[in-house]
Amino acid sequence: MRKVTLALALALAATAAHAADKSSPPPPAPPAPAPAPVLRITGFATPEGVVYDDANDRYLVSNINGTPLAKDNNGFIAVVSPEGKMVTEKWIAGGAGGVTLHAPKGMAIDRGVLFVSDIDVVRTFDLKTGAPKGDIELTGATFANDVAADTKAHRIYVSDSGMKAGKEGFDGTGTDGVWVIEGMSAKLFFANKELGRPNGLWVQGKDLYINFFGSADVAKLDAKKGKVEVTAAPAGGGDGLFVAADGTVLTSSWAGSAVFKGKLGGTFAPMVQNVSAPADFAVDTKRNRLVVPRFNDHAVEVFEMK
Repeated sequence: MRKVTLALALALAATAAHAADKSSPPPPAPPAPAPAPVLRITGFATPEGVVYDDANDRYLVSNINGTPLAKDNNGFIAVVSPEGKMVTEKWIAGGAGGVTLHAPKGMAIDRGVLFVSDIDVVRTFDLKTGAPKGDIELTGATFANDVAADTKAHRIYVSDSGMKAGKEGFDGTGTDGVWVIEGMSAKLFFANKELGRPNGLWVQGKDLYINFFGSADVAKLDAKKGKVEVTAAPAGGGDGLFVAADGTVLTSSWAGSAVFKGKLGGTFAPMVQNVSAPADFAVDTKRNRLVVPRFNDHAVEVFEMK
């Protein structure tokens, strides 16, 4: 009798252990290693934006060279080759050749003209020579940030993040909005002081996409309805933005130290991780590469897109 009881007890114990094993979730898999950059280019001074000039197969990099709101006329645009060579450090430079350029940030190209945001104005330059072609005032804007081109309608959109220098970081100014430029004149496309510090812009087809430095939102923006089709990325501090023809969105996040990939109405996941202060990136469409300015590290990193 004693042997039967012991055998039964052992069997019951084994059954219970097996059931516990089945009910307990397996340990989480270790996170996949963050992809390493294929190129790291240094020699910049607070790089904020990159645009891929596909006509000339080169990267143009805006350098604030100081603080984002200082009107010190020492900002510059650098030319970098896709192989990672600094071709011309100060191709366009404030204080040289009749150029005024304080704190250049977002850039876009349309019809052989480079458009560059600069605090409260958009400056235009000849894409071949770098010669200045005139300024477009954004009267009332306080933090002109990203620039996006509608190359079919030849409209240029500019975000105003509505910020000013504060005791700790930035304070809001209430000028949050998006401007539209046609010809050499600008007007407000949409303005709302509660917009959330609009930053990255991208035109895809007839849609204007936008992200926000003050939130994790990625959205389409309509002049009458405001934000439409809003989806939150995993972390906020939105900066760079790119939208592919199929609606795939890439958005960089300062809070997440990442570039996230996803679609509106779906979920976003990291494509590039462990990149602190990823600013206004570009996509090299010829090589399928992501070109990310590292704002605080004075560098630009290039990643393969998968």
